[in-house]
Amino acid sequence: MEYTELEILITRIREISGFDFSGYARPSLLRRASRYLTNHKMTLDALLVHIGKDGRAVYDLIQDLTVNYSEMFRDADFFVKVRTAVFPYLESYPTLRFWVAGCASGEEAYSLAIFLKEAGFLGRSLIYATDLSNKALTAGREGVFTLGNARTFSENYLAAGGRHSLSDYYHVAYNKAVIVPELRRNIVFSMHDLTGDGVFNEFQFISCRNVMIYFTLELRRKVFRLLYDSLSMLGFLCLGKRETLRYSGLEENFKVIDSALNIYQKIR
Repeated sequence: MEYTELEILITRIREISGFDFSGYARPSLLRRASRYLTNHKMTLDALLVHIGKDGRAVYDLIQDLTVNYSEMFRDADFFVKVRTAVFPYLESYPTLRFWVAGCASGEEAYSLAIFLKEAGFLGRSLIYATDLSNKALTAGREGVFTLGNARTFSENYLAAGGRHSLSDYYHVAYNKAVIVPELRRNIVFSMHDLTGDGVFNEFQFISCRNVMIYFTLELRRKVFRLLYDSLSMLGFLCLGKRETLRYSGLEENFKVIDSALNIYQKIR
């Protein structure tokens, strides 16, 4: 697929569904669109016809073009910092609302729930886990992972300072790891489009990691404004290691908690 063809596809998706990929960074979007055509053995012309005829096909395509990969306790140093620098501040709140934006299939939301439980906060916490992909959200609600992934997640958990064994938080059924109901009860999985939907609650903690890298600068600014408006005063905003508040136009409204891990606190 060429860039000119990608623009045609973006326009057609917008016409059919209203979803606008125009603010997404082109190289990664081109790779995913090309991979989609290869995997489905389709030409661009055939794809354009397909999404025009089948009402659901365009939404399946959108979900495949968005990124749905994560790991539990991904970037262990991030979770160490959250536990040591952020949790002590949140300890005094009677109720806590967390938002994991772009949650994929829920790995980070479950990681957060485990550390909230170990800190004694889980009972008064609600975690909103949102994503554009209904397929990813369905997987997140089920809380089922392969045992191979569970081994990787266990290593991440211990590196992040986990106090027990990760296996305390899942049971094995049909050769899969199933997250225990206690953790799932405090997580609300819901569809939300960061690029098009508005504020839906006020949070003390927002994690939006490894999502902004797929957006253009203009779209990043729009999403940063949404995240800022969704944070309570003195709430925390967590970005990925390759993401930053620079050029957001909101830098002065935040205090830097960790410049390498891109953890910020809203101060105005």
